[in-house]
Amino acid sequence: MSTFTTEIAVRFRDVDSMGHVNNAVYATYLEQARAAYFREVLGRDLSAVETVLASLSIDYRAPIDLDDEAVTVAIDVPEIGTASVPMTYTIATDAGVAAEAESVQVSYDADAGESVPIPEDWRSTIREYHGL
Repeated sequence: MSTFTTEIAVRFRDVDSMGHVNNAVYATYLEQARAAYFREVLGRDLSAVETVLASLSIDYRAPIDLDDEAVTVAIDVPEIGTASVPMTYTIATDAGVAAEAESVQVSYDADAGESVPIPEDWRSTIREYHGL
């Protein structure tokens, strides 16, 4: 099973008045990682494909500071549904795990206003990449 990983810089603007990365920025790190996953694994621009984020859950484990300089986000896909791609994430710094998260991305037809089956080429690529 392969785990997709990407590194994301911690920016000055990410840090709040308490001196650590604001909790909402963690969701942005996950979004950036998801976009990298779609680009690098599926060869697609996330902003150009018809998917929606159906759910997102983040468990915070440790603060991230500006001194950390970067985080590594790891993505796994534990299973694949008919129209959905559940993803699990770990956000880590050199000091260890800062957060764990889960999301569900759904293939969506905006004109019809409903979910649609995941394209077969995505399904086979995801299965092959993650050993499903």
